[in-house]
Amino acid sequence: MNRFQKVYTQGTIDVMEIWADTETGVHYVFHRNGSAAGFTPLLGPDGKPVIASK
Repeated sequence: MNRFQKVYTQGTIDVMEIWADTETGVHYVFHRNGSAAGFTPLLGPDGKPVIASK
């Protein structure tokens, strides 16, 4: 599956990652801490999703 590409990562137990959707350009934040995790669109200061420039 090549639709999502990891563009940033930090941490090992408390993990924060940014993923880019290669079809839409939208960036997502993934956060994991222990057995809890979440994946949501990354929003800019204007409240709109961050989209990669092509």
